[in-house]
Amino acid sequence: MTSPDGRLTDALLSEDRPPRDACGVFGVWAPNEDVAKLAYYGLYALQHRGQESAGIAVSDGSRIVVHKEMGLVAQVFDEPALTALRGHIAVGHCRYSTTGASVWANAQPTFRSTSQVSLALGHNGNLINTRELAALLGGPGQGSAGIAATSDTDVLTALFVSDRAALDVAAGPGEDSANRTAGLVETAAAAVLPLAKGAYSLVFMDEQTLYAARDPHGFRPLVLGRLASGWVVASETAALDIVGARFVREIAPGELVCIDGRGVRSRTFAAPQPSGCLFEYVYLARPDTTISGRGVHATRVAVGRRLAAEHPADADLVIPVPESGTPAAIGYAEASGIPFGQGLVKNSYVGRTFIQPSQTIRERGIKLKLNPLKDAIAGRRIVVVDDSIVRGNTQRALVAMLREAGASQVHVRVASPPVSWPCFYGIDFATRAELIAGHLSPEEICTSIGADSLGYVSLAGLIEATTLPESRLCRACFDGQYPVPVADHDLGKHVLDGLGVGS
Repeated sequence: MTSPDGRLTDALLSEDRPPRDACGVFGVWAPNEDVAKLAYYGLYALQHRGQESAGIAVSDGSRIVVHKEMGLVAQVFDEPALTALRGHIAVGHCRYSTTGASVWANAQPTFRSTSQVSLALGHNGNLINTRELAALLGGPGQGSAGIAATSDTDVLTALFVSDRAALDVAAGPGEDSANRTAGLVETAAAAVLPLAKGAYSLVFMDEQTLYAARDPHGFRPLVLGRLASGWVVASETAALDIVGARFVREIAPGELVCIDGRGVRSRTFAAPQPSGCLFEYVYLARPDTTISGRGVHATRVAVGRRLAAEHPADADLVIPVPESGTPAAIGYAEASGIPFGQGLVKNSYVGRTFIQPSQTIRERGIKLKLNPLKDAIAGRRIVVVDDSIVRGNTQRALVAMLREAGASQVHVRVASPPVSWPCFYGIDFATRAELIAGHLSPEEICTSIGADSLGYVSLAGLIEATTLPESRLCRACFDGQYPVPVADHDLGKHVLDGLGVGS
């Protein structure tokens, strides 16, 4: 493993940060491919899902090597680092932290080793019973030497390799070590996964086998793809496209998939109760990704059309907040007949720096990210379409900026309902107090951000655009109905701090 030298600084204007997901995962089993480079490009395609740290683990059939570091994928890996990762199985991960601080020890893939097996694991999601699971390990001293991890991911990894009884169940005395190891991990995973509560899309591996698993609700996406001579598992179909893999199917909720030289095998470890995250369609997933057979871009355009019908405006120009607001703005313009145009220019590199901004720059921070096209805006009535309003700070600054650029009116339209409830399944708005819609009405929010009018798409309209039934979607951040009850659990990013679980 690399040493924990690098540290990624806080993103600019952390109080205005967009909602961030809890990671991207990628796995590949391919004897005739450069699996480290495939994992690198897969993670590059998933960079939007996690920008705090990145890592890749590779197995050559006899040992696992892990390279991970704080920073973006392109900062963590270079040609020599990838060349040193040789093997036929790889697991990759890019992280945004939800359980466990953003430090090197919590970067993924996590790694655990016993006398029987070694395991590397990447996790997208967030568990709500981490402390309960950690208690099963018997307290401090269960981790690998030198690793002081405090993440739900490390707890799962430790549990997968700690079940000694599974070794006896998995294989008889006459079986070879490879089958015995595969049996150990598969059996242990099938026993541990039903105990985990919350959201988890996992990609993990031992020396011989690639595994993938998805929680019974399928909160976070996970898909299976086919290479000419191998298999790929990834958070989104866009990552399959990048590495030239053909989409085969989604990993089903409650399914454990195992891939090795014998092919692909599957088992169900829990009854599926599909509740895919509705916010994936709003913001988290790439627009070129497909979820449950529906393109995310097409869904967002349809939301924009519905938004125009529900909240028309008398205006001269429809502009998006780039880039996530663009598809809905296109749909709004199409349905309303108001011309679509670009009114804001986005700097794609903001936040990709280790240099802390001065206070003066911080105060003017939105212009580091977005700058208005004054010629397009001046003297015009503007409809500005955003994907969501979470805390409200960005929209307040944005409306002020458009007025400074000469807009005569600013009508804000939002391609999601009010985000009124925290998410405990892998998105970083974890308290209701930090959500502007948690304590203000839409009318009060409109006044707070200084807009001439404000309109949110209805929950029914958003659900209709996905073409999925309401019962198959998690809508908790919009309606407070949590598919997995959270009231009785000890939650929070630092739930394991001080317990010594990973020490």
